[in-house]
Amino acid sequence: MRRLLGDRTPAGFAGVLEPGEDVVDSAPVEGGGHLVVTALGLWIPAEDGARRVGWHLVGKATWADGVFTLTESSEVGTAGAAVVLADLPPVRFRLPAPGKVPREAYQRVEGSIRSRHRQQIGAGGAWFVQRKVPGRDGTVLQVRPDPGTDVALVEAIAAQAAAKLVNPAE
Repeated sequence: MRRLLGDRTPAGFAGVLEPGEDVVDSAPVEGGGHLVVTALGLWIPAEDGARRVGWHLVGKATWADGVFTLTESSEVGTAGAAVVLADLPPVRFRLPAPGKVPREAYQRVEGSIRSRHRQQIGAGGAWFVQRKVPGRDGTVLQVRPDPGTDVALVEAIAAQAAAKLVNPAE
């Protein structure tokens, strides 16, 4: 009955949606829970029921052989107005009936990205990505250093880049 009235929230969903945060699509996860796509992020099964990963914190999402693999990014620091990220270990969800969840997730992750740039720094490098944060105006500069890259140097570059984005004349 809820689906007939336009509510796509799966039965038994344990998350608490924000006002106006409508479910776009969902897929049951083998072993329990659901992946739930909304405009604000991807809800995933968690120990306490479900939690939302904002689209701006999806470092990578892949779909292959019935498995949706999510690499979530964690905000580990700031560099001026930039946010420094580190990837968490990938989490895999087997989806027996994926529906449009993989496509919807891909579109929303890509849609959050305004620009991206890969910069070699010494023997390593970093990704600099401008992203739209769901539910907020404007964009944020995120930087994701490769493991082993000089983080202090990356942070200095990110702080300068963020300052130029705020005040392009400087």
